[in-house]
Parts: sequence; C-alpha cells; structure tokens
Amino acid sequence: MAGVNFEYLLIYLILGGVAGMLAGLLGIGGGLIIVPVLVFVFEAQRIDPGLLMHLAVATSLASVVFTAVSSAWAHHRRGAVHWSVVGLLAPGIVLGALLAGWAARYMSSDMMRVMFGVFAIAAAANLARGGALAGRRDLPGPAGLTVAGGIIGGISTLVGIGGGTMTVPFLSWCREDVRTAVGSSAACGFPIAVAGTLALVVAGSGAPHLPEYATGYVYWPAAFAVALAGIFAAPIGARLAHALPVRTLQRVFAVLLVIVGTRLMLSA
Repeated sequence: MAGVNFEYLLIYLILGGVAGMLAGLLGIGGGLIIVPVLVFVFEAQRIDPGLLMHLAVATSLASVVFTAVSSAWAHHRRGAVHWSVVGLLAPGIVLGALLAGWAARYMSSDMMRVMFGVFAIAAAANLARGGALAGRRDLPGPAGLTVAGGIIGGISTLVGIGGGTMTVPFLSWCREDVRTAVGSSAACGFPIAVAGTLALVVAGSGAPHLPEYATGYVYWPAAFAVALAGIFAAPIGARLAHALPVRTLQRVFAVLLVIVGTRLMLSA
C-alpha cells in the first residue's frame, strides 16, 4: 500500500502549479500534463501497475472539479459563457462521462495508456496548428449538441481532462466566437469533472490494491494538492500570456506532448 509523505505532496503541488500556469498561458487543459506526470509519480510510489492509469485519470478529473469552478466563474464575469449552449451540451456530457466511467472498470491500464497517448498526439497536432478551427457550420440543434456532449464527456473521462481540448475546437467550428468558445468550454469542464469523478469512484470501489487515502480510483492527496496549486497558478499564466511568445511555446509544448504520448504508448 502506498501512503503519502511530504516529498510526494511537494511534487503534487509543483505539478498543479505548472499545469495551472501552462493552462492559463497556452489555453490547454491541465489534464494533458497532470495525467502522465501522475503515472510516473505513482510508479515511484510503487502503486499497483494495473491501477496506474485509472488512478491518474480519476485523480486528474477530481482536481478539475475545483479548478473548473474558478475558471468558469472568471469567464462568466466577463460575459464569455454561452449558458444556453452549455445547458444543451451538459446532459450528453454527464451521460457520456458516466458510461465512460463504467467502461473504464473493464479496461486495462495498458489500454488506457494507449488511448491517452493517441489523444495527446492528436491534441499536439491541434495545438501546433493554432487550436481553433475556422467556422464551417452553425450550432446543431438540441439532439446534435447532446450527441456532441456525449462524445466530449466520454473521451474526457477516459483521458482525465476537462474537455477544453475538444470543446473549444468544436464550438469554434460551429462559428462561436473564440472568447465565448473558451468560456463555455470552461463551464462544461465542471459537469465533465463531477460526473467523471463520481463514475470512476464507483467503478473503482472494491478494486484490490488501492492505495491508502483513495476512494475508488481517486487518490485524494494528489487531487487536492494539484487543485490548490492550480487555482493560484492559472491567473499567473494568463498574465504571462501577454508578455511571452505564446505561439512558439505552443509549438514547443506540442512536441513535448508527442514525446510523452509516444512514451506512454510504448510502455503499454
């Protein structure tokens, strides 16, 4: 059984700070950083290899529950959340997240590594080209948004992210203003994280060899430390975005994502 000590708590805090800062600076989801680093840290803690990806994904989602609230509120205050769209996406998001949590129970850690690796490489390609898609069509109706929400919620739960990597390009493709797409995506992160976390807590209940301080697949010391540092670091990253060469940094981070994603796939 793996407990927790000051050394690991410090690593979790640093991870949350770096993830939060990069999220604010580059406009990316923190889960793309949090999940692979947690896998490596959990390996160092000698957690059961068969649980590594499940714990990393669920713990990342649990941290997003806290950071999504502050992010959504900040965008709402600037009038950048299209709440009617969020409301139509939310039912599908919740259903997709719950189904994905149920499916994760029957997936191996290696299968989830490959899935995350593929997603990280796809996210890197999107980041390298600039992120937002040119508007090609209008927003679909309620049924279409529910289906889109289900896909976003399901994939986000299986890879441990708040969904912005998919929600922002989707809304931009549907001719939403980029600022509103980002704000609405931030608001969608909350139902994704809550439903995904609950689903993975239930899915992991009774799993053998869970570490101490875990509920289902959520390892709470890491979730709280990452969330706490991320909440304070994200505004710093947002301010740095006005002083640093963001496009260059996006391309550098895209390369890093390809390396990390490839390593996870090769280690499966």
